[in-house]
Parts: sequence; structure tokens; C-alpha cells
Amino acid sequence: MCLAIPGKLIEIREENGLKMGTVDISGALTKACLEYVPEIAIGQYTIVHAGFALKIIDEEEAAESLKLWDELIKSGAFDVDGELPPSPIQNPDA
Repeated sequence: MCLAIPGKLIEIREENGLKMGTVDISGALTKACLEYVPEIAIGQYTIVHAGFALKIIDEEEAAESLKLWDELIKSGAFDVDGELPPSPIQNPDA
């Protein structure tokens, strides 16, 4: 499953010949490669997946996406009850 999270670009720099940036995702700062969105500017929003900024989005789209993420988190969609299902390798009878 792929999950891309919206964030606001707060810094742009070059690292090893690549356009890189710092993205604020709900208060957590993360490093992202900006090569797929070379026209992005500080203050714009982007969707980040696996360390890559994939698309520039507007503030309204970012707010709606973050609202949906918050609803998923509050619903317990990402809770794992502390136990994972048994692995068939560890339990050959499963």
C-alpha cells in the first residue's frame, strides 16, 4: 500500500547535485527530494512519499487531505492491538 502525505515546503537546498527540501508534515520535519517538482517554491504544499515530493498541491487540498488523515487516525484505522497475526511459517498448522 502506498501512502503519500501532504506537507508544506519550508526550505530548499542542493545536496549532491539534487534539489532537496525540508517539508513540514503536521509539525514533523522531513527531508524530501524535490526533483519531481522542480518548480516548487517555499510555502507551497506537496505530497511526499518515500522521501520524494511527488506533486504540488494547493493549501485547500492539503488541508482536506490532512483532515482525512486525522479522521483515520482517530478512528483507530492504524491501531494494531499490539499483536500481529501469526505467521504461517512459525505456525505450520495455520
